[in-house]
Amino acid sequence: MLRRSLITGALGVCLALATQAQTGQPVRVGLIAPLTGGSADFGNSVRYGAELAVKEINEVGGFLGRPLELVIRDDKAVPDEGRRVSEDLVLKEKVDFTIGFCNTGVAMRSLDVFQDNKHLLMVPCSQGTAVTTKYPPAQSYIFRVAPPDILNARFLVSEIVDRRKLRRVAILADRTGYGEGGVKDISDELAKRNLQPVYVGRFDLGVKTLVEEMRAAQSASAEALVVYTVGPEQAAAVRSRAELRWQVPYFAPWPLSFRSVLELAGPEALEGTMMTQTIIQDLANERRVSFLASYFRHSKEKRIGSLMAAAQSYDAVYLMLRALFQTKGDVSGDALKKALENFDRPHRGVVTTYGEPFSATDHDAFSVNMIWLGVWRRGEIQFYYPEDAKRSAFIRRKEP
Repeated sequence: MLRRSLITGALGVCLALATQAQTGQPVRVGLIAPLTGGSADFGNSVRYGAELAVKEINEVGGFLGRPLELVIRDDKAVPDEGRRVSEDLVLKEKVDFTIGFCNTGVAMRSLDVFQDNKHLLMVPCSQGTAVTTKYPPAQSYIFRVAPPDILNARFLVSEIVDRRKLRRVAILADRTGYGEGGVKDISDELAKRNLQPVYVGRFDLGVKTLVEEMRAAQSASAEALVVYTVGPEQAAAVRSRAELRWQVPYFAPWPLSFRSVLELAGPEALEGTMMTQTIIQDLANERRVSFLASYFRHSKEKRIGSLMAAAQSYDAVYLMLRALFQTKGDVSGDALKKALENFDRPHRGVVTTYGEPFSATDHDAFSVNMIWLGVWRRGEIQFYYPEDAKRSAFIRRKEP
């Protein structure tokens, strides 16, 4: 298996600790994701990625003979439901740590459950900037294996303004915590260049058309369009742009890459639209090819809902396993926090090699250099720039 040699080696090094572990007692891992509803495509990718990692780890003995056990809850992409299942896992089920959240609004509603109870939360999916800035990292028990939107905004504005020399930028965003954060982050990056959006359009989740908002952006002479929302609404935006036959460059954060967008909008409407990505499927990277083969065997899916969500949740499980080895099985929030902030050796993941992913002042595992520009071409996500595709086999590590 993909991780067999790594885990076997780690078990050998730590064999002397086996008597300290309660052999056979599971390490209980909470998992929270939207498994039903409009966000289910990437929520289930989180689930399958985590399940695959747990399966591989348990096949080689788990943590010092203790199997990992996922305790899964569906937040349905509803903030109050996310809060309810968070309290269930932390206060009732008393899981050892939790991996979870795809939707920023859901995560923000629940963060204090983990923080107040000193319970380690590893976020593999939600990218809202506020998720890891609500609490100062020195005191926070919230970590993330996904690029925060402040980095996505920095990357996108640099691509639009600095590289392409486009200055008239319009923003469309939903009325959720995710959309609010996206408008702020893009606007802040534009302000650094003495610019402001020429138009900001807002809409509710569930909208079926954004033609009027597109027309308003077009009337404002927008040279580039940035859309901050999740899968179904990205599809509505893409279809509306196609309906108007408006060929303005279309940029978005990662939700544009979801399977649901392709299914709802179709390849023709999506052609040429661009999004931020931490991982893009390519044959040059053996580890990613192996991961996808294992993922499809496990999930039985014909097409992955979100490669980023699956790979980041898979890596998150292994990062937490590494932390467990450092704490010698201590699952207290303080012990796990200290271990994550002071990794004793690099971990070779699917998305990247994590050298020092976290510190006492930074709980986000990504830096802006680790983001790629992806593009929809003929119904597939590819590297926008050919030179990026050539360099894809080289690991991009986090910069200080």
